[in-house]
Amino acid sequence: MEFALLGFFTGLSLILAIGAQNVFVIEQGLKKQHIFLVCFICSISDFILIFLGIFLFHYFTQYFTVTVELIFNILLIIFLIHFIYSKLKSLNSIVRFNDTIPKISKLNVFIKTLGFTYLNPHVYSDTVFFLGNFSKSFILNQKILFGIGASIASLLFFFTIGYSSKYLSQYVQSLKVWKTINIFIISFMSLITIFVIMDTVN
Repeated sequence: MEFALLGFFTGLSLILAIGAQNVFVIEQGLKKQHIFLVCFICSISDFILIFLGIFLFHYFTQYFTVTVELIFNILLIIFLIHFIYSKLKSLNSIVRFNDTIPKISKLNVFIKTLGFTYLNPHVYSDTVFFLGNFSKSFILNQKILFGIGASIASLLFFFTIGYSSKYLSQYVQSLKVWKTINIFIISFMSLITIFVIMDTVN
């Protein structure tokens, strides 16, 4: 159960970072346009990519030498430091949403959601690379629990922001709210970075 919780909070920390995909989900929620379709596609896509990363790292771990594993850990540390740095830079920024988006068809929304998901390099770095690499030292059932936890976090997040965005719209432009969210993310990811550094040194 602890690995499911670890996956949940790790996945949640990554997905809370505001990007084009999340902004699109919120905008569709504000406009009440095909919200279920958008949230479903985003959630299923994350599920696929999370387990793709987990099983890729599980399979290729057999062929990893100490040097290769060290390289992956160093890359992971660099990614984490860059992630934390980008969050520190965004502490004083506010995301503003355009509420004048015209209505679009279900097919158009479907294509746009796929674009925001699969054409976004951060989706792959967060799910395939980060979560897969982070869980590579777990045994198989722990990896599965970790992946389930991260997938649940993704599903809850997308459906929450999709269906609650009309109520959240009065708060999302509050600098204080986003500062609090970003401070939580920075703190949690800093602890993860320390864990990876210690694991690499040992």
